[in-house]
Amino acid sequence: SDIVPIVEPEVLMDGIHSIDICHEVSEKTFSKVFEELEKQRVYLGGIVLKPNMIVSGIGCSEQADIEEVADRTVACLKATVPADVPGCAFLSGGQSNENATAHLNKMNIKHGDSLPWNLTFSYGRALQAAPLKAWSGKPENLSNAQAALLERAAANGAATLGAYH
Repeated sequence: SDIVPIVEPEVLMDGIHSIDICHEVSEKTFSKVFEELEKQRVYLGGIVLKPNMIVSGIGCSEQADIEEVADRTVACLKATVPADVPGCAFLSGGQSNENATAHLNKMNIKHGDSLPWNLTFSYGRALQAAPLKAWSGKPENLSNAQAALLERAAANGAATLGAYH
């Protein structure tokens, strides 16, 4: 009681695997996670789910486009994530800042109204990379770093609403 389980089934994008392999492995992983949560009688309405998106491996010669990532990710979630789960806070998992935002935005534009869960972000790298680069450890760059963080946070907040341009 009084605990919010953070459930983070992440299939890494490190490697040369195709989006098909990522989809297959993610679906198996998410299914097993929810099977185990059910066995442990975890209240699904009280968890924070932090899954990966369905993407091509970083070293794959064929990188899936934004629409395919959005469609595959939603299909995988529909096949595995119970409607009791309140939302999915995606990991950026090594995606570029722009791709992580664009993928989330496309999911919310195309599928958001038809899903039982809210789709949002729990990005580390995709929020911090630009501000850290702008700062570069120099105190005189602090305001530039803050502006970069605000820009990334605003972009991802808009993507959660399907309003990122």
